[in-house]
Amino acid sequence: MSQSDSSSTENIFHISHSSIKNLAGSGSIYDNEGIGGADKQNSPTSARQPKAPTVRTILFLAANPKDTAQLRLDEEVREIDASLQRARGRDQFVLQQRWAVRSRDVQRAMLDFRPQIVHFSGHGAEEGLVLEDKTGKAKFVDTEGLAGLFKSFSDCVECVVLNACYSEVQADAIARHIPYVIGMNKAIGDKAAIEFAVSLYDALGVGESVEFAYKFGCSNIRMAGIPEHLTPVLKKKSS
Repeated sequence: MSQSDSSSTENIFHISHSSIKNLAGSGSIYDNEGIGGADKQNSPTSARQPKAPTVRTILFLAANPKDTAQLRLDEEVREIDASLQRARGRDQFVLQQRWAVRSRDVQRAMLDFRPQIVHFSGHGAEEGLVLEDKTGKAKFVDTEGLAGLFKSFSDCVECVVLNACYSEVQADAIARHIPYVIGMNKAIGDKAAIEFAVSLYDALGVGESVEFAYKFGCSNIRMAGIPEHLTPVLKKKSS
């Protein structure tokens, strides 16, 4: 049975002298050590020195209502946590968690953390993602309502991962506002979902782009001998 504690957990990891690409893979971000001596600092080019790395918040949202099949969501977040801890860019990510989420919990978490990456793990169906109601039972979230929520946070959210069955419809709707959204085009098993998530964050943790991390995650599903590597789909916002 998966964890269902509504409290948040914050994991912050520190490392120095790191160099990683930004999430979109468009360049490099460096720490501000080792730039040079006083001559460089006083030179005309000093104003163009790279800024210190920006810490990105990953918001992990989990829902496994008591009237649905139990998923291994606790294992998934543990593996994501391990991926970030081992990464050379681990000081660039903060992992926040919300469990047994209702619609209101999702809204409040977005306000509290203003994350760059949002990862939902749980059940999904063609009718929508499955959250919990006030009694802990399953409740579908309206797809357009969910897309509207992400539109409100389009200034900070860079990537959304919907690690839930049949979430491609929701991914399409959210991708109208968010640069990268990953959904599932059919049912996905626990093992495949975890394998995908582990490799996705392994790649992001070392500074790879979302597109590379997505492909890396799909390859890992296939290498694990699971015939579901075509289930995750990447949606990109139209220019």
